[in-house]
Amino acid sequence: MREVAFIKQNKEKWLNFEKAIFGKTLKNPDELASLYIHLVNDLSYAQTYYPKSKTILYLNNLAAKAFQKIYKTKREDTNRFVHFWKIEVPLIVHQYRRYVLYAFVIFLSFSAIGALSAAYDDSFVRLILGDHYVNMTLENIEKGDPVAVYKSGSNWGSAFGITLNNLYVGIKAFIFGVFAGLGTGLVMLYNGIMLGSFQYFFYKEGVFWESVRGIWIHGSMEIFAIVIEGAAGLILGASILFPKTYSRMTSFKMGMKDGVKILISTFPFTIAAGILEGYVTRYSNVMPNWLSVGIILTTLSLITFYYLVYPFILHKKLNNKYAII
Repeated sequence: MREVAFIKQNKEKWLNFEKAIFGKTLKNPDELASLYIHLVNDLSYAQTYYPKSKTILYLNNLAAKAFQKIYKTKREDTNRFVHFWKIEVPLIVHQYRRYVLYAFVIFLSFSAIGALSAAYDDSFVRLILGDHYVNMTLENIEKGDPVAVYKSGSNWGSAFGITLNNLYVGIKAFIFGVFAGLGTGLVMLYNGIMLGSFQYFFYKEGVFWESVRGIWIHGSMEIFAIVIEGAAGLILGASILFPKTYSRMTSFKMGMKDGVKILISTFPFTIAAGILEGYVTRYSNVMPNWLSVGIILTTLSLITFYYLVYPFILHKKLNNKYAII
């Protein structure tokens, strides 16, 4: 069968199914699942006979949305809050996994640029961090406490202020994605260069390890969350630039909705990072190495598992359960 005939034959069925997914015209999950089986069969046929066709892209996108819809409406799923964190967000992250990869590549590249710039230009760190901060840190290093800056202020005051600032940075990284993703790129540029130059500064002063076991107690989740928030911003920007088979407005709404969910998912990690920075990091210089390293590895493992490992495990599990292609 020619592709034109294939599309003509199934177009009405696909459009009705799309209305069921996005228009919520079907409330029976069994009925939805039945239609989904037909969609999977059409996708399989298209992959076999039209491997380079845009039809495959359309059906894949529709199948991904349908998959989330079907699982969300299963009767055994009674707790919406649990479903959001356990199922919905990981599936969205898996769906947009390439944007997560892009965000990491972009952020790490900017961090490398920051470190190299600091290595070849002694004034660069002062340009990025400011003379006051650099001078204060140098004084702290001379006193034998490189990360003493985290001891300023009260525990709760520091935690509250830091958390608000980090939430602001994350929200900005996402919202600025509306400027075709360029705004998100600028946020990642600034934070990446700052991180790279900041860490090189400690390396140059011979206190790299002391800075790592202090800063990364909270930094593991804080920086990781910023990268994920950057990915959400890139998703928003891509929804505007590349609407695919949807209208630009529909694509934008979908990108906004999915991006907001990813953004919200980072808030617990950002809050936890703020609490650690306000209550724990200040004691890093008196902690035994095994404790500080243990905290770093635990926090890094937790957020890495949730965003990089668990989505693949969940997708594979549900893929087998529902026989998804």
